[in-house]
Amino acid sequence: MGYNFKYVLVFISLMCVWCGRLRFSLASTDSSDGGLVRFNLRKRNLDRHSLSAARIKKASNAGDLGSDVNTDSTPNVVYLKNYLDSQYFGEISIGSPPQYFNVVFDTGSSNLWVPSSKCIFSIPCYFHSKYKSRISSTYTEIGTSCKIPYGHGSIYGFFSQDVVKVGDIIIKDQVFAEITKEGSLALLALHYDGILGLGFKDISIGEVTPVWYNMIDQGYIYQNVFSLWLNKDPVAEIGGEIVFGGINSRHFRGEHTYVPISQKGYWQIDVGDVLLANRSTGLCEGSCAAIVDSGISSIAGPTFINLQTVVTQINHAIGAQGYVSLECKSIIHNYGDKIWDALISGQLNPEILCANIGLCSHDKYQKDNVIETVVHDENLDGSTSKESPFCTFCDMIVFWIQVQLKQSNLKEKILKYVDELCEKLPSPEGQVFVDCNSIAAMPHISFTIGNRSFPLFPQQYVLRVEEGSSSVCYGGFVALDVPPPQGPLWVLGDIFLGKYHTVFDFGNQSIGFAEAA
Repeated sequence: MGYNFKYVLVFISLMCVWCGRLRFSLASTDSSDGGLVRFNLRKRNLDRHSLSAARIKKASNAGDLGSDVNTDSTPNVVYLKNYLDSQYFGEISIGSPPQYFNVVFDTGSSNLWVPSSKCIFSIPCYFHSKYKSRISSTYTEIGTSCKIPYGHGSIYGFFSQDVVKVGDIIIKDQVFAEITKEGSLALLALHYDGILGLGFKDISIGEVTPVWYNMIDQGYIYQNVFSLWLNKDPVAEIGGEIVFGGINSRHFRGEHTYVPISQKGYWQIDVGDVLLANRSTGLCEGSCAAIVDSGISSIAGPTFINLQTVVTQINHAIGAQGYVSLECKSIIHNYGDKIWDALISGQLNPEILCANIGLCSHDKYQKDNVIETVVHDENLDGSTSKESPFCTFCDMIVFWIQVQLKQSNLKEKILKYVDELCEKLPSPEGQVFVDCNSIAAMPHISFTIGNRSFPLFPQQYVLRVEEGSSSVCYGGFVALDVPPPQGPLWVLGDIFLGKYHTVFDFGNQSIGFAEAA
């Protein structure tokens, strides 16, 4: 496909200290476990002989995870390397004899890629392991070129085929990308070499069959689920676990809440209202799309039109620094009373209201009503004409006031609150600082999934980085634009996955969440 928003997230993560991506270490298949493959995340080196057996729940049939049977299994573990608690990666091998690479195991993409020995004009390639096809006896040439877009550049390469070993699973005839150009110097900061995608084939660049699919097709996986547990205890010996083909019952409490995949491609679900300390943000009452993504540390909220309002409200609630918009503040000062009067009189449509006071064109409103699928800054004849920033901010301000009116707040209080929101807009760089001394006073933030509330507390969505005798704290919410038709989307990264044990049920096309233990 021509545009993969996943790599926009990669760039945002690289530009922030909060660039930790979920990394899985690898373990072997035990034939006595009926095809279970268990991967252990490690935060520091261990004596592997000191590991005790884990209790694995093996699905008795693909349609009834609730009747799982417990079996004991001693995994063959390949440990993760951990860089500054922000980059986690595990080792795989490609080729015969094996060539080893550290990769991210990523539910937000579907391709496997590593740097190529033919990458000679790109500086980042010299800091990572490179695949050498000439020394592999099982290599098959394909040669089709590929391009993987990033937010501020792309990586380029071509497809090849070889055997890939993940733990003790040897996947035959796996197509992967050899990267010959890593466009961004930010990739120098990565301590892993490539990415192994665990998403659906629908989003695989070049329509390549993903590694996970080949695991199933080649008979290694008998129950089409994999489950994920992240240990958020920084001093714990085991940093987390992914189980292919089953569920580890020791790592969650209660029952999983399962919700269906709303659109195959990403592990995408519908999310209901987003709550700040039990108060509605107003946006997702009618549901929003979200993907569950083990390849990003933060939670990304869309900036598309009014959706930016939610991340802004979160940043205001947790005291995060944002950027100040003078356009936004000028609308409050010059048009706040007019907007208020129009809302009180019953004009609830932001587009019409903003057009009536002269901040948006009537053409925009008419166009949006004629063809809903047209991208908002594109005319019906294909030409582009962007609305003034005042129009976008007016839409946002109307939405914010509507949310506050539902809470029966007074006019002066509401307008003051909205004026403060104009100072908390999401940073274009994605990086958000918060006051470390205020963490205890920050509100919990909840996502509604399957009619159940899934709260996150400040200790879970704020990252504290110790720098000598001082600390720097970063908020875990960033703004991200995913254009239609894929977006807008929320992205639930490992802040969320660390709190909730997650089952990716490939067979039933659903995802389950339970409180992690």
